[in-house]
Amino acid sequence: MAKSEDPEKPGRIKQLRMIAQIIKQSNPKGMPIVFLSAVGTLAVVVVIGLVTDYLWYSIFLGILLAFTVGLVVFGQLAQRAQYSLLHGQVGAAAAVLQGMRGNWQVTPAIAVNRDQDLVHMVVGFPGVILVSEGPGNRTARMLAAEKKRIARAVLGVEIYDIQCGDGEGQVPLAKLQRHLMKLPRNLKKPAVNEVKDRLRSLPKNMPMPKGPMPKGPMPKGARMPRGPKMR
Repeated sequence: MAKSEDPEKPGRIKQLRMIAQIIKQSNPKGMPIVFLSAVGTLAVVVVIGLVTDYLWYSIFLGILLAFTVGLVVFGQLAQRAQYSLLHGQVGAAAAVLQGMRGNWQVTPAIAVNRDQDLVHMVVGFPGVILVSEGPGNRTARMLAAEKKRIARAVLGVEIYDIQCGDGEGQVPLAKLQRHLMKLPRNLKKPAVNEVKDRLRSLPKNMPMPKGPMPKGPMPKGARMPRGPKMR
């Protein structure tokens, strides 16, 4: 018996249309740039084919290259557009962190204060990474408290604390994934799994914020473009 498709899950073409709409909302020139980059690539390759007398071969190669270039530009613009939409939203850093590829375990909002400043926890090859959202003068204490609490459960494991934001000394949202990817690989895969197991048994210490947590701006079915996979 064939598996029935999830009616809530949009098809690939519908996802591309939704992402194209996101690009258009963020940058009206975005989709024309995608189109022109593809057409420009095709034109350049065809001209080279005319000069070298390999016209039909260059047309075939040009179509492939144009499609590839168009997809690359489309993906880059989609990522920038969604970063723009996420900017300023509660939980934006968690959305970006959860889009990372590789052996990363993300636990959103392990600490929340009354101002809805957040601390998220990430476990990976560098060790344990604590990422805060909110003004530095408010989140510094939260990071210090969580770092002290987690250090008791993972003795000897490197713990990093990162403030995500636009303030001085903070990592901008658009550079957060890249920042984590540049951290040194301090643990082997078995050690990473062991740290994950230790932290699962750690009691939660999360005061609830006032009011409901605002939902992100991502449309239903659209996914955050994933960053590069850590090798």
